[in-house]
Amino acid sequence: MDKLIITAAICGAEVTKEHNPAVPYTVAEIVREAKSAVDAGASIIHLHVRFDDGKPTQSAERFKECIDAIRVACPSAIIQPSTGGAVGMSNAERLQPVSLRPEMATLDCGTVNFGGDDIFVNSENAIIEFAQKMLDLKVKPEIEVFDKGMIDTAIRLHKKGFIAAPLHFNFVLGVNGGISASLRDLTFLQGSIPVGSTFTVSGIGRAQFQMAAASIIAGGHVRVGFEDNIYLEKGVLAGANGELVAKAVRLAKELGRPIATPSEAREILGLRR
Repeated sequence: MDKLIITAAICGAEVTKEHNPAVPYTVAEIVREAKSAVDAGASIIHLHVRFDDGKPTQSAERFKECIDAIRVACPSAIIQPSTGGAVGMSNAERLQPVSLRPEMATLDCGTVNFGGDDIFVNSENAIIEFAQKMLDLKVKPEIEVFDKGMIDTAIRLHKKGFIAAPLHFNFVLGVNGGISASLRDLTFLQGSIPVGSTFTVSGIGRAQFQMAAASIIAGGHVRVGFEDNIYLEKGVLAGANGELVAKAVRLAKELGRPIATPSEAREILGLRR
């Protein structure tokens, strides 16, 4: 098995300080959380950004400010901007950070219900637009998968030349409206991706560390962080993203998976620098 790549999703677009006071909004807070995660063993920072009042934004200027500051504190880390943004944002808004030419960015490959009236819309033409932009700028897409059909979409677009091999997937398990956080469904998704692909698993809420353990055993990689889960254990809020990363590191060591450094993660994922 490859060494384990840990991604830290440090703030997301929906979780707030009302949920957990440690959720970062300002540039300084985002740097603090990124450094805590990298120091604990994360190689990748999955990045959403906020204005200082907590409002999510896809502004390229705000992303650049945060990315530049993270690079000072964590010079070797892989920084992966989200193109998901927040529910209701336009495609043009969501695509802005790709113009900064990061090593990686997320590529959502289908529409999913997020509970209540929230629908995260990704039409096939929008997916092609996002994929083509990343291809043109040599940004490696992390293919976000909330259900099995999204894998099929990614494979179809890969065959048409919009997504370059090797493919890298993020299985998001346990979202309302998406595939469940279960061993059965993780096995199903893993068996559905092309040979030579890599995958990360993001368990939502209470499923974060159960699914992390399953992915570690299955040879996949792991995402943790405040975007997906704010608790270290039942009833105990995590004081920093680094605490969640450290728990994933402990699991990996118990299960016999060494942790990848950022340079090793780049080699595993086939990233340019």
